[in-house]
Amino acid sequence: MSEILRLSNVKLNYGPIAAIKGIDLAVEEGQIVAILGANGAGKTSTLKVISGLLKPSAGEIVFDGKKISGKPAHKIAQMGIMQSPEERHVLIGLTVEENLRVGAYNIKSKEELQKNFERVYTLFPRLKERAKQQSSTLSGGEQQMLAIGRALMGSPKLLVLDEPSLGLAPLLIKDIFNTLVKIKEEGTTILIVEQNALTTLKIADYAYVLELGKISMHGKSEELLKDERLIAAYLGGK
Repeated sequence: MSEILRLSNVKLNYGPIAAIKGIDLAVEEGQIVAILGANGAGKTSTLKVISGLLKPSAGEIVFDGKKISGKPAHKIAQMGIMQSPEERHVLIGLTVEENLRVGAYNIKSKEELQKNFERVYTLFPRLKERAKQQSSTLSGGEQQMLAIGRALMGSPKLLVLDEPSLGLAPLLIKDIFNTLVKIKEEGTTILIVEQNALTTLKIADYAYVLELGKISMHGKSEELLKDERLIAAYLGGK
């Protein structure tokens, strides 16, 4: 298995405030890797640095063998990192199908575009049923499906998800996380940021725990699920 993403001593400052304090992190191809942590731990800041929405203050980010730290976000997306953002950010004035087309703006081949539509509609049949509906009429869960589907339309080498369980009912979270496993099985590498530690560790291969901008622990998910410190901090004891 080869490494698709590596962060080496990455730092991010907002003025005098250090949001990320020198983190090292790696994502292996074909895995689901999780970044866990409470609000304010630096999870979303880490994703923004990876996606090029923020420039790191120090350190290096390498994706697919190429240095990407400091590159603009649209260039990073063209290289194959597609993100489903926190709070979904679907384009409410557009239909479901139009939203999905926006995600495929880098795709030049009609065959690839068609294949991506088929993939998304197979993974999320509800989106196919609502293809011509305005996305503003969708439920929260359907909007989350749309945000993930839109990211998949760009044929990502790395699918990045920011808090996909946020504000969703437990049954919907289970559905979406089961779909993430299918996406991984189809060959797409996933980096997921979540507060919902237990559910995420059940589907992830490897996880990093962020606390106040530093990685406090990391390891294989099945090992972290047994870690007393993690259980106490995030899962409320045994």
